[in-house]
Amino acid sequence: MRRVFSNPFVALAAGLCLRLFFVLKYPANSGDTVLYEQIATNWLKRHVYAMDVGGVVTPVDLRMPGYPAFLAIVYTLTGRTGADARIWVMLGQIAVDLLACVLIARLAELLACAGRGVETNKRVRIVALWLAALCPFTANYTAVPLTEVFAVFWTALACCGLVVALRRVEQPDFLRKGSHLPIGKSVEYTALGAGWIVGMGTLFRPETPLLLIAAAIVFGGMFFFLHNFKRWVMVCLAMALGCAMALSPWALRNLVTLGEPQFLAPKDSNLPGELVPYGFMAWEKTWLFRVRDCYLVPWRLNGETIYVDDIPARAFDTPEEKLRVAAILEQYNDDLTLTAEEDAAFGQLARERTARHPLRTYVWIPAARAVTIWFTPRIELVPIAGHVFPLAQMREDDPVDQEVTSLFFVLNLFYVGLGILGCVRLWRSNAAVRPAVAFLAVFIVLRTAFLTTLETPEPRYVLVCFPALIALGAQIFAGRSEAASSKISLVLS
Repeated sequence: MRRVFSNPFVALAAGLCLRLFFVLKYPANSGDTVLYEQIATNWLKRHVYAMDVGGVVTPVDLRMPGYPAFLAIVYTLTGRTGADARIWVMLGQIAVDLLACVLIARLAELLACAGRGVETNKRVRIVALWLAALCPFTANYTAVPLTEVFAVFWTALACCGLVVALRRVEQPDFLRKGSHLPIGKSVEYTALGAGWIVGMGTLFRPETPLLLIAAAIVFGGMFFFLHNFKRWVMVCLAMALGCAMALSPWALRNLVTLGEPQFLAPKDSNLPGELVPYGFMAWEKTWLFRVRDCYLVPWRLNGETIYVDDIPARAFDTPEEKLRVAAILEQYNDDLTLTAEEDAAFGQLARERTARHPLRTYVWIPAARAVTIWFTPRIELVPIAGHVFPLAQMREDDPVDQEVTSLFFVLNLFYVGLGILGCVRLWRSNAAVRPAVAFLAVFIVLRTAFLTTLETPEPRYVLVCFPALIALGAQIFAGRSEAASSKISLVLS
């Protein structure tokens, strides 16, 4: 039995079964799914990266090209497009996600081996592989055509590359006279490769360069103590160059087609000529922190009726303010299109609310968003209500729903708690690996802070932090015996 659970293929087989369960039992789609499918279909059949806007094929840049490229490849191989090809898309995503599990295991091993004079740590690798393979929060996103699977994959690969680069800071510069260090073993070229990987990930999710910012901060601290500011600049330039190399074809396409060298998708993802509701979004930021409220307010904008009674009471400081919002929505509901005047009215409300309570807008609401996206049951893709509290009432209304929701809630706490404990343990036990631990921690903090600035704080956006969480969490078992490791694997299975 010990050999069975120490076999990586058994872990991957378990992970495959879990992902097939989600794909076959709970396949899903979203508004972005249709958008990606339309772009991929136009790209494949009409050779234009475009959407159908008002019956006209219109070139766009509102989404990065990585995922549409994946869809186009699947469409070519299967001879199907759109909804007819979704099962094949999901099966492809299963393969990518299992590869991500292997990368997470390798990342955990890199952390465990740093500074110890060894190159492998089977115990940590197999525990991390089981944790990744059986993680339901990443596994269930194989069942929906979205970018999450690829975001996790590229993040795990980039973290491996950047951790290797951090380990090579102490090595001499390969250009130094008398140094026999091969070019490929230098921190500069490793940083260049890691930057290229981040660039490839950016072709799927535009916020992926946050990894490079986190790495640059940690590199800065390391080179500061080495009194080598010049080399820090060279490493940062190498990372930026690698990222730019991967993004240059996309930027060139945008320059030729749209007249601007756009390296990333527009922040507000708007179509040409479409009104960006800055005022409405600013008003949202003064009260919205739960994704469930997105279904009732922002995701209905420009398409569905928005009812003032569906808006939580925290969105109004006074009864008069609620009446003002009701008056604006009454005008909006006449044609279900937000006008510039209505948007300006929401913007005025946002400024007034921020002036009254600046800490609410800039501290408390972002903090509430951070807590919400991290400590949610993560059941967006399964037919579960997702309400844990109040426990007694939820159990009385639907005991099965409440039990499943509670299970996911506890599992989420387990993964987050394991990551925190592993981070603390590794930091205390191995000084040589502290730069790598700091890099992963800084990335998680930066990623969380960035997500709190988004208008719709969706919990799925934090999944790219799970490779770091799982790799750190596996360090809890680094010092255990082989027998204990096999017992842990048995429990995890």
